[in-house]
Amino acid sequence: MKLKDKKVLQLVSDDFEDLELWYPVLRLREEGAAVHLAGEKKDHEYTGKYGVPAVSDVSFKEVDPNDYDALLVPGGWSPDKLRRYEEVLSIVKKMNEDNKPIGQICHAGWVLISAKILEGKKVTSTPGIKDDMENAGAAWVDQPSIIDGNIISSRRPPDLPDYLRDFISVMEK
Repeated sequence: MKLKDKKVLQLVSDDFEDLELWYPVLRLREEGAAVHLAGEKKDHEYTGKYGVPAVSDVSFKEVDPNDYDALLVPGGWSPDKLRRYEEVLSIVKKMNEDNKPIGQICHAGWVLISAKILEGKKVTSTPGIKDDMENAGAAWVDQPSIIDGNIISSRRPPDLPDYLRDFISVMEK
């Protein structure tokens, strides 16, 4: 149990990429981490792109970033919704200021772009938002997973094993 006593916050809203939300949650729980899902509303059921549900443990407004060791942002179309909540952007900014691991996969980079934390970072994402990442000041690279300080980024579901190995290694430090 590499991550015993660690707490991770996973953001959620409708239209998340099912694998990009659930694979990290389950993998981190296997390592002993407590993973809480945060949505606009507490105890609300959100639906992934392929119909898999996820129920939020807390609302964005209830989250205290100081209570968590790391943050995950799922991909899919969910990031376009998540970045519209000031509470979400505040959580991301605070976690970044505190140098806590922030994982982003696929379209999740949109949330980090809106939080304005990618300037000078080396990242990856789905190629569809490459220009967005570069316009935010990041150096975009096409590889399965990249670690740049506290930010761990990945492209898409087939890259999940590499992404989670990297995310777990950063959390262990």
